[in-house]
Formats: sequence, C-alpha cells, structure tokens
Amino acid sequence: VQLQAYGGGLVQAGGSLRLSCEVSGRTFSPYGQGWFRQAPGKEREFLATITWSGDRTYLADSVRGRFTISRDNAKNTVYLQMNGLKPEDTAVYYCVDTLGISPVGSWGQGTLVTVSS
Repeated sequence: VQLQAYGGGLVQAGGSLRLSCEVSGRTFSPYGQGWFRQAPGKEREFLATITWSGDRTYLADSVRGRFTISRDNAKNTVYLQMNGLKPEDTAVYYCVDTLGISPVGSWGQGTLVTVSS
C-alpha cells in the first residue's frame, strides 16, 4: 500500500513546515509509519518512524532536535514537523510503512520541500 505525503513547499532557511501523510483504510497495522527523504543526486535517507499506537518514536541523528514525528489516528494522519530548516533539507519527502527503520512496501509520490538560503 502506498502512502501519500503532502504539505511540501518553499520555505526560507530557519523556517518551519509540517508534512502530513494520510494512512487510511486501516484500524490496525503491524507496521509503524515513517518519513524518508531523497535529495538530488543522493540516496534515500531515513528520518523518523512512529509506532502505530504512537507510543514510540525514533529520529535519525541528522534531524533529531529539529524534526518531530507524531500521529493522530482519529484523523488517520502521520505528521512530520520540521523546524529550523536548512538548505540541505531540500529534498523530496516520502512517508511509508516501516518495520523498525526499514521501509516496507512501495513508495508513494512524495512531496517536495525546498529551503532557500
């Protein structure tokens, strides 16, 4: 099942953006959900994951302290709050089912985040 990320856009360095990922059609999942990104010319990078219940989260060192992952199961949505954005955060951001920090299933379209200096 592909999860679709949205909410990307153009933001100035130091700014904030919140990405959303709709996780619909489920009442339970054995998987968590997470966020990855891929910058031009680079490999896809793990950012954050959250369990289905939301009781546990894990963030990559590269974004810990700036990014926060959360979820609202009543709205079937997982969020990635990004603060203190830097030009090097420019990438296409994807949400996907996760097992630990590994992606499960196929990738959705992603949403582009561009951070200007």
